Amino acid sequence: MGKNINLQQPVFFRENRVRRVYLGGKLLGQFVGVPCEDDFFPEEWIASTVCALNKDSANPREGLSILEESDISLKELLEKYPRETLGGRKELGVLVKFLDSAIRLPVQVHPDKAFSMKYFNSRFGKAETWLVLATRENAAIHFGFQEKITKEELLEAVENSYQNREEMSRLVNTYPVEAGDVFFIPGKLIHAIGKGCLILEIQEPTDFTIQPEYWCGDYEMNWQERYLGLSREEAAECFDYEIYGGDCEKLVRKTPVLLWKKDGVEKEAIITGKDTTCFGVNRCRIHRGAYMLKAAPAVYVAVKGEGMLQGEAYSREIKQGDYFFLPYQASGKVEAVSEQGLELVECLPPEFY
Repeated sequence: MGKNINLQQPVFFRENRVRRVYLGGKLLGQFVGVPCEDDFFPEEWIASTVCALNKDSANPREGLSILEESDISLKELLEKYPRETLGGRKELGVLVKFLDSAIRLPVQVHPDKAFSMKYFNSRFGKAETWLVLATRENAAIHFGFQEKITKEELLEAVENSYQNREEMSRLVNTYPVEAGDVFFIPGKLIHAIGKGCLILEIQEPTDFTIQPEYWCGDYEMNWQERYLGLSREEAAECFDYEIYGGDCEKLVRKTPVLLWKKDGVEKEAIITGKDTTCFGVNRCRIHRGAYMLKAAPAVYVAVKGEGMLQGEAYSREIKQGDYFFLPYQASGKVEAVSEQGLELVECLPPEFY
């Protein structure tokens, strides 16, 4: 392992589409320049060290990112070379995805760290950030209870959702979205991605989703897909019943903050330690110039434009939809250069900043 892998350069990967029970993917195909129709592979897991929790999956490595020029997974690479890739850290601690919803996803919740430790023996929950990249007509997202609700009322709505497929959606606030919007979804917040959203999602590295609705579109979900092996009452503990009403948007919607601007390049902070200690997110806009990639280990995603990655004896074109992992050893040894315009999102591990 690692014979032909230069850990002082960016690490690229094969395509990594992951099967889900909801329909989507057409907008993602347009975004990355690989046209396709909506199907049940609506997500691309980016620099992933996480296996998907898919029932009856024929691929034991489904969800894991595989290096571009080998059969090695990123997880294996990090485990064998922790000093070179992570600077001695035990794990990357962040998962990034492209996600394209052609339908409304089930109303759901993700655990916070305490719930994950109690029920799943994991120190990671699934807090997540959504950066909206593109939309279809009438795109929307949903989060926070509309009104104060009890656990018993929630469970009653869950049972009613078998006959009335919009029973759960009436409980949550709905917000129209457009490209450029940013939202932070903490653990235990009820939410659902609506139809028509292409999102870059930065999250804690798990696939823990409690989605108690009976249906996802026309697909009837089984108990494991709905409750992750928990009882209804245990799963109901995962919801924060104190987040409701008009204040939800103030909690969740985020506005990027300009950090600096010089020589044709500007850098924004999207998610910082003031928002969460689970991960950090920055965005670099290279209008005409060069940006040295110093944040490492980190995951970089090109969300607009095109340019070049350049270093000593290294050069590679990069365009919208491309992504890579920058090892710890590569910090400050590669720069992104563009004359036409390039936007890179930096996805940072926890406690990085």
